Amino acid sequence: MKAIPLLAAVALTEDLPNNKLTRGQIGTVVEYLEREGECALLVEFSDEHGETYAMADMRPDQLMVLHRRTEAA
Repeated sequence: MKAIPLLAAVALTEDLPNNKLTRGQIGTVVEYLEREGECALLVEFSDEHGETYAMADMRPDQLMVLHRRTEAA
């Protein structure tokens, strides 16, 4: 599972009420997880000051990778 790279900015595609997270919240992939053949990603959610307010493991299909436009040289 390398489709979503480590340290990628991602957004949730669904609400996760057990984690008090809602669709559209932005986080960073910090770890790949695998257990009994199941793959997941550990995502860290931080506020504008860099303070972590949630960490959650989730399936790749619950996330959308965010992209920034780069300036052409």
